[in-house]
Amino acid sequence: MKKNIFRKKSIPDLVAASKSGTTLNKELGTWDLTLLGIGAIIGTGIFVLTGTGALTAGPALIISFIIAGLACLFAALSYAEFASTVPVSGSVYTYTYATMGEFVAWIIGWDLILEYLLAVSAVSVGWSGYFQSLLKGMGIHIPTVLTNAPNAVPGTTTYFNLPAFLIVMLITFLLSVGVKQSKRVNNIMVVTKVIVVVLFIVVAIGYVKPANWTPFTPFGYNGVFAAAALVFFAFIGFDAIASAAEETKNPNRDLPKGIMISLFVCTFLYVIVTGIMTGVVPFAQFKGNEDHPISLVLQMAGQDWVAGIVDVGAILGMTTVMLVMLYGQTRVSYAMARDGLLPNFFKNVHEKYRTPYGATWFFGLVAGLMGALIPLNELAKLVNIGTLSAFVLVSVAVIVLRKTQPDLPRAFKCPAVPLIPILAIVFCGFLMSQLDGATWIRFIIWLLIGVVIYFGYSKRHSQLNKEKIS
Repeated sequence: MKKNIFRKKSIPDLVAASKSGTTLNKELGTWDLTLLGIGAIIGTGIFVLTGTGALTAGPALIISFIIAGLACLFAALSYAEFASTVPVSGSVYTYTYATMGEFVAWIIGWDLILEYLLAVSAVSVGWSGYFQSLLKGMGIHIPTVLTNAPNAVPGTTTYFNLPAFLIVMLITFLLSVGVKQSKRVNNIMVVTKVIVVVLFIVVAIGYVKPANWTPFTPFGYNGVFAAAALVFFAFIGFDAIASAAEETKNPNRDLPKGIMISLFVCTFLYVIVTGIMTGVVPFAQFKGNEDHPISLVLQMAGQDWVAGIVDVGAILGMTTVMLVMLYGQTRVSYAMARDGLLPNFFKNVHEKYRTPYGATWFFGLVAGLMGALIPLNELAKLVNIGTLSAFVLVSVAVIVLRKTQPDLPRAFKCPAVPLIPILAIVFCGFLMSQLDGATWIRFIIWLLIGVVIYFGYSKRHSQLNKEKIS
């Protein structure tokens, strides 16, 4: 029993399986992967969470972003080693299958499904808010009943968040017709939103008042750590780059570069923007304006014309986050289905578009309906705990693989093993400890559902189990 559930796939077998049958198109280079990462990272974090984070940590939110960024950096080095060594779809799910066995791989794959689905749904709700604000500025009003999920706004009757649903459907269509079309749209939107962020920095930096940074830690370091666990959401997405392995032209070289460059660029922008934001507006004034902190800063500086541009940048920013997260979702499920742990439906590739067409529409519809029908304020924390647990496992997997297969060819090596992976485990574990008990309970329930599915379906249908029987 123990041997069966911890059976492993060899790395040569994983690579061979990725090249057999109906394969995905190789369309992505270093530039595309870097923009894919920036597209996933710069969005809700910089345009929304900075406001909530400022109320939790004050001006010391800068330190919160650095702590969260370090946790991601240490994990990213482990991701880069695996991505260059095992250039196969599935991200940490695939890496875990090769090092810690099938059951652990299933659990982390099930965990990633939760992460990606909730991320797309949660961001779609934020996107809807900014989009409705933009429409109101143009004199266009959506019927109130179609602006939010049921019971999302106390005292207001709402049935369905129509804008949230429609944007997810549009993104699903883009992903279903091909990665080439998706990357073009993503690249254009990412370049545009980075220009918007730089415009904010250039315009707002002249209005910074150093006195607003005092006191720097009004809520002590407990507030700094709590904010770090919250704004970690801002970094979610760089791991989705690893899911693009089979569609990358030169994965051994391009994947590590794409992961590291996108993470460094985004961390730098987060720290600069946070410093300017809390320097222009006293942190307490973000109360009641948490959903549009960047716009508030520009309004306080008397630069309303730039605030409108930032709203457009926020819409583009959140669109690219949803695109990359849904992309990662479909590629992880594709890898799991190819291994037999999910039904064949999820691995079927469209003959014309060369994408996992059915899986893309399935998860797109689920994510769209969740964003339209469920208030996701608390559930957003589940995204964080799911991602942090994935980062812990990939860091453990690097240590295991270095020990069990030291001679395995590695195009990129994580430096200072086991120190760097251990630091990733410590940082991510600490951030997980800062999340509340209700989040842990929901996460454990989700994992228990996954255990039931594994023993009820996946274990028997696993390709490794079929090979053993034959």
